[in-house]
Amino acid sequence: MNQDATQPAPAIAPIAATDALAQSADIVSANIAQLKALFPELVTEGKDGAAINVDVLKQLVGDKTVTEADEKYGLNWHGKRRARQLALTPSTGTLRPCPDESVDWDTTQNLMIEGDNLEVLKLLQKSYAGKVKLIYIDPPYNTGKDFVYPDNFQDSIKNYLELTGQVEGGAKISSNTEASGRFHTDWLNLMLPRLTLARTLLREDGVLFISIDDVEVANLREACESVFGAENFVAELIWEGANKNDAKQIGIAHEYVLVYAKRREALPREWGLRKEGVELVLEEVERLKQKHGEDFDAASTELAGWFRAMKATPSFGLRRFRYIDKRGAYKEDDPTAPGGRRFDLRNPKNGKIIPLRRNRGWGFDQAEFNRLVDDGRISFVTESSIMVRRYLHETDSITPPSVFYQPARSASERLTKLMDSDVFDFPKDETIIAKFIEMVCPLSKTSDLVVDFFAGSGTSAHAVMNQNAFDDGNRRYVLVQLPEPLDPENTDQMAAAGYCDKLGRPRNIAELTKERLRRAGAKIKADNPMFSGDTGFRVYKLDQSNICAWQPSGNLEQDLIDNVEHILPHRSEADVLTELLLKLGLDLCVPIEQKTIAGKTVHSIGGGVLIACLDPRIAEAEAEPLALGIAQWHDALKPAGDTTCVFRDNAFANDVAKTNLAVILDQHGIAQVRSL
Repeated sequence: MNQDATQPAPAIAPIAATDALAQSADIVSANIAQLKALFPELVTEGKDGAAINVDVLKQLVGDKTVTEADEKYGLNWHGKRRARQLALTPSTGTLRPCPDESVDWDTTQNLMIEGDNLEVLKLLQKSYAGKVKLIYIDPPYNTGKDFVYPDNFQDSIKNYLELTGQVEGGAKISSNTEASGRFHTDWLNLMLPRLTLARTLLREDGVLFISIDDVEVANLREACESVFGAENFVAELIWEGANKNDAKQIGIAHEYVLVYAKRREALPREWGLRKEGVELVLEEVERLKQKHGEDFDAASTELAGWFRAMKATPSFGLRRFRYIDKRGAYKEDDPTAPGGRRFDLRNPKNGKIIPLRRNRGWGFDQAEFNRLVDDGRISFVTESSIMVRRYLHETDSITPPSVFYQPARSASERLTKLMDSDVFDFPKDETIIAKFIEMVCPLSKTSDLVVDFFAGSGTSAHAVMNQNAFDDGNRRYVLVQLPEPLDPENTDQMAAAGYCDKLGRPRNIAELTKERLRRAGAKIKADNPMFSGDTGFRVYKLDQSNICAWQPSGNLEQDLIDNVEHILPHRSEADVLTELLLKLGLDLCVPIEQKTIAGKTVHSIGGGVLIACLDPRIAEAEAEPLALGIAQWHDALKPAGDTTCVFRDNAFANDVAKTNLAVILDQHGIAQVRSL
């Protein structure tokens, strides 16, 4: 080791429980940093650090555009400020991996997370902020019953563990009856922080779908617009189903789905849904092309006869693709449509103007028209009358309607058959959610990420896998579900609790969710033997951080002894590695390699962005060969960014071992060395 005596030796900084690396993303600090980048003069020093100077803000945007008055447009309720603050408070929890409860742990890119979704959303911020294409949620409707998501507590993780019966203390669920006076307030305080965190997860072209009934749809729109902005409202869809039997004046036959974009202008101009019967037509066209070869007239004649024989199937719109050429099935249409652009269009072959029909406008400009002519896509019926050739494989989608129909009991019957038991009441229809996925995440080999943090029966994940199997897609999902206890004495929960007993699993809803995912994945593979896509999932569970927090008892000597070990007992290397992934902002499914170096297990995560050795003992003589081996591996990996190297703080035999290791790593370009 050659350390310049004039230079201080690199130090290994410990990661304390209060360290940024031990917490989820600090959204407040990030917001202040963005404001400071835009308006440096806006940020000043407050009693708790950086703060926003409201007077300067008024000057920058004009006094009249900033209001602090109570009388302003928008929905307000008691606890709204506190609910917003909850979203901005970092979490000190972690997620613990459960490979034994997972499917295809080593290869899958899907996640099923058990936990309070507010805490889990915070923990996912560093790794997944700005990466989610679609969020679909079906939150608990405001029915006047108790909520299972209380947010008015100091120690959120401890309260969560008590709520779900994982530690003593029992459930803490507050009443929310219609007579309480806080009927809407409690529900809005549940939703607002989760909506705030959901928005940060979305990509710039990401979209949120929320199922809701008519009790809170108006309030939810107001809450969403306070988070997303009214300009990012996309639609209020109707999800039609069976009439409610308990209706008194009018049988309510629908619910709603609110659709909001992160930034609506980033969305494509049109969404599309694949038409019914398209695959059937394409298959028949391919058969006729092989049968008739270049005799396209014969193929077109037979295709027209096939359409007649099919009667009502496929739909009339598809029947218009009745001709065949070497590119496939096509139709010829008048290219002018009502509302099109009105300008002169000339025949490029003779320069003559092609007149518009009646009060219609052109669907393309001169340059596009010339390209279509050169490509053989335009048929000149006369010099002034044209037809455009449109191919089925290019125009096989329709603009989605605002109404989606779910046949009565259809989803329940399919799920009951899949589970061999009726354990879920009124599950959402996976075929309709698949349509939302198809709209926002069209066929692509990119791994679009779909998130559902009120997972329930796991319908969203089932829909993702179904859609991937249908179009050979590669979409991923992340589910979050509270392991809400099931009471075998409760008649509404008796069947579900008994089902968990048969599985030999704890009595909670998350266990049912996981079982549905296992069965759905197996069925999709069985029904689609050529599909090789991902039907697995990794299970993680919310828990307290692996890093011990300083909790003085009054006996300083005993406190010092108790805090020699900085990692909680009974926590594995996998537990600690998962927390490092979350706190360093790495994907939970990022590849992890491991090597034995100097007799120690060393992990390389994300191609060397994180290197960790969590061995409990590093002797002085082992420090140098361990550091040199890590440095050699690091050089071979050539990571894309700076590398962070992590060790157990109390693993080093003495300060000499720790210093030697830090110096060698620093000399080989690894300056970020931390300890737990």
